[in-house]
Amino acid sequence: QVQLVESGGGLVQPGESLRLSCVVSGTIISIYAMGWYRQAPGKQRELVAAITTGAFTYEIDSVKGRFTISRDNAKKTVYLEMKSLKPEDTAVYYCNKDLRYGSALPWGQGTQVTVSS
Repeated sequence: QVQLVESGGGLVQPGESLRLSCVVSGTIISIYAMGWYRQAPGKQRELVAAITTGAFTYEIDSVKGRFTISRDNAKKTVYLEMKSLKPEDTAVYYCNKDLRYGSALPWGQGTQVTVSS
């Protein structure tokens, strides 16, 4: 069955960096636009960054210039490089298809990112 496994989160101080990975099994990802999402306590899940099949990328304004999404179709892995992290980036991060263009794959467990001094 299709499974998404996110990893790479942790507790960091403001200004530090993290690299998240999402490994997909049970399907290929090369035919999908993919995205990273986050959900902070008490808030709805939001799309943070997306990447098309042609590797064009999109980021929300609040992370533009700090977050970079990339993909390795052969490894069925999607990455999110996060730099200059801020406390407001604290959330559980998930990957999935870019839901602006299709229905979701089964959600993984996510990876917790906590930015705190």
